[in-house]
Amino acid sequence: MQTPTAVRPTLHWLRLMAMMVVVAFSLSSCTAIKKFLSQDLEDEDFIIGQLYADELVEEKPLILKPKPTTGGKNSKSGITLTDKDNTRLYAAIDDWYGTPYKYGGCDKKGVDCSCFVGNVYRSVYGVNLHRIAADIQKDVSLISRKQLREGDVVFFVNSNGKVSHVGIYLKDDMFVHSSTSSGVMVSSLSSSYWNSHFYKGGRHKQVSTKW
Repeated sequence: MQTPTAVRPTLHWLRLMAMMVVVAFSLSSCTAIKKFLSQDLEDEDFIIGQLYADELVEEKPLILKPKPTTGGKNSKSGITLTDKDNTRLYAAIDDWYGTPYKYGGCDKKGVDCSCFVGNVYRSVYGVNLHRIAADIQKDVSLISRKQLREGDVVFFVNSNGKVSHVGIYLKDDMFVHSSTSSGVMVSSLSSSYWNSHFYKGGRHKQVSTKW
């Protein structure tokens, strides 16, 4: 069955208009992309940062029951310290403990994971680390989970398979970090999330321990 003659021009113009819309959209998209690329790199850095950013992990602080000590003390987190523990490390952690999480934050109003680790390392060990979690790998020698000891860095990957989170190993499978949901806190590597997202440990040559 043939299309009536009166309908053919209408279909033609509809197709032409659709093609014009597609072309216009493509041109506007190209213009937007060119405009974006010509802007300051802060926007680009933000997008790249989101790829590596910490995922929101709904997690309650680890509740620890301080043990009675003789001549020792307990940290704010409830971890019982012994004469083998680095008291300067725990003092630095106590100073930040409870600080809320903030992506890109680097002070007591809000701090992200890499800035927290960087501040602790600088104050305790006199070591300057890279600002981004993934880049901190360049500052350390990677080690396995079985080799972890007090002061080592612990790396975690997100759903993109990228190193996106970092913390500091303490002892007894515990580590301290700036959690996206609860800020600076102590967590367990044995918890389902951290166990499945653990990547590697990292040891800096200037970090020593009695353990």
